[in-house]
Amino acid sequence: MKKLVQSLSALGLSTAIMIGCGQSLLYAESTNDPNAAPNPYRMEEFRLQLPDDRKLGAPIGVEIDHSDGKTLWIFERCGGDSCAGSTVDPVMKLDASGKMVTNFGGGLTNWPHGFYVDRAGNVWITDGRGENGKGHTVIKFSPQGKILLTLGKPGQAGNAPGMFDTPSDVITTPNGDIFVADGHGVFEGHQTNDRIVKLSKDGTFITTWGKHGSAPGEFDVPHSLAMDSAGRLYVGDRSNSRIQVFDQSGNFIAEWKQFGRPSSVYIDNNDTIYVADSQSDDKTNAGFKQGIRIGSVRDGKVLAFIPLTDAAIGSSEELAADDQGNVFAGFTAKGKMAVRKFVKN
Repeated sequence: MKKLVQSLSALGLSTAIMIGCGQSLLYAESTNDPNAAPNPYRMEEFRLQLPDDRKLGAPIGVEIDHSDGKTLWIFERCGGDSCAGSTVDPVMKLDASGKMVTNFGGGLTNWPHGFYVDRAGNVWITDGRGENGKGHTVIKFSPQGKILLTLGKPGQAGNAPGMFDTPSDVITTPNGDIFVADGHGVFEGHQTNDRIVKLSKDGTFITTWGKHGSAPGEFDVPHSLAMDSAGRLYVGDRSNSRIQVFDQSGNFIAEWKQFGRPSSVYIDNNDTIYVADSQSDDKTNAGFKQGIRIGSVRDGKVLAFIPLTDAAIGSSEELAADDQGNVFAGFTAKGKMAVRKFVKN
């Protein structure tokens, strides 16, 4: 369907990838300094108004409600870094002032991870840890918190159809097809699946692709999923320090390294791509600084970079952007758990 047409390299100074995709052309470029893009954003105070007996845990999921393009959803780890043994509701919906208006999902997960709100307002979560008869699952809720669908076998890890092993993220297409980033690399001493699973809207298995590795179509911590307006699937292949682009049948289109080491990938209605890099350093991804890189899927160029190098704040592991281009980022490090807002100057 879509094939890699050309890959150019000149003495390591620049790399270009051109992909013919119908009427569109993707062009990915990286230069000597991957941190050189300007920062047109400033951090603005964002106050979460939670009940007095409620504190924010690691906000591993941040999503924008499609009904108005600005209402914020958060998926967090029950006031800490785990929901194991907790009955706290980890899914919350906030109004424009940051006040919690909806809360659900308590007692269903061990380790919240993937998060997605679809066009109908349904809320999708993944649980990346299996214990106590829970976990290794994908759960779909109505906007009010009613369970509509559960995928996987709770508490059981596997690679057979209908099973997952540490699912990291989930996303759906307009026709209802479901994609799951199934795996988290070598996690707690265990080699997870490191693959993409495609299912129909009712959860019927369709296909899977990928395995642990670094070649095209292989993965090492497929941490995040996003989809552009043409239906191309973007996988934040974190420990390989790249984004991989596929068609919906799993055909490899491109490898992008110019956005850093991606913990979270988000694409808005204008095909602007936002990537949170929470791990780059001299050891894991030399030359890249941690922060948020912003560009366009139409040409793959990084147009803006929000550096996050203040140790007191930490780095963002999750993000989303509203219809005005404001970026909401989840900071998950112990002692630094927060949702922060970045607005254009």
